[in-house]
Amino acid sequence: MSAATLPEGDWIRGISIRQPWTTAILTGAKTIENRPRPWRTGWVLLHAGLQIDRPALRLPLVARTIRGRELVTGAVVGVARITDCHQDPEGAALCSLWAHVGAWHLELADVQELPLPVPARGQLGPWKPTADLLGQVFQQLPGFRP
Repeated sequence: MSAATLPEGDWIRGISIRQPWTTAILTGAKTIENRPRPWRTGWVLLHAGLQIDRPALRLPLVARTIRGRELVTGAVVGVARITDCHQDPEGAALCSLWAHVGAWHLELADVQELPLPVPARGQLGPWKPTADLLGQVFQQLPGFRP
């Protein structure tokens, strides 16, 4: 799909996530991303940040999930759709093994991994991708329809 056939307007954002969390999302196991503030629903580019959360590599849940996978950094590695954003009520059970207490939980669905990472600079908070970046990403996902 070329950038010319993508929807016009403000329909997609980028989300930068440190590794190994990005890879855990790409496997389909991690369907919750934790954020300090709420996000809107919709499509996001999954950007693997430059930093690796080294202590997370020793967590059994993470280690099992990402076993044998490369931890790409500094690139867009996939797309996903945020279907909901919520906080679990205080004292209630967490909605997922991946959820953190007190965080906003972004529910991720329709995760699609790119065949080749696209180098890109991310940033904190939701960021707007350039038309060139979108073109490079969606060239790899010809069947994608938002």
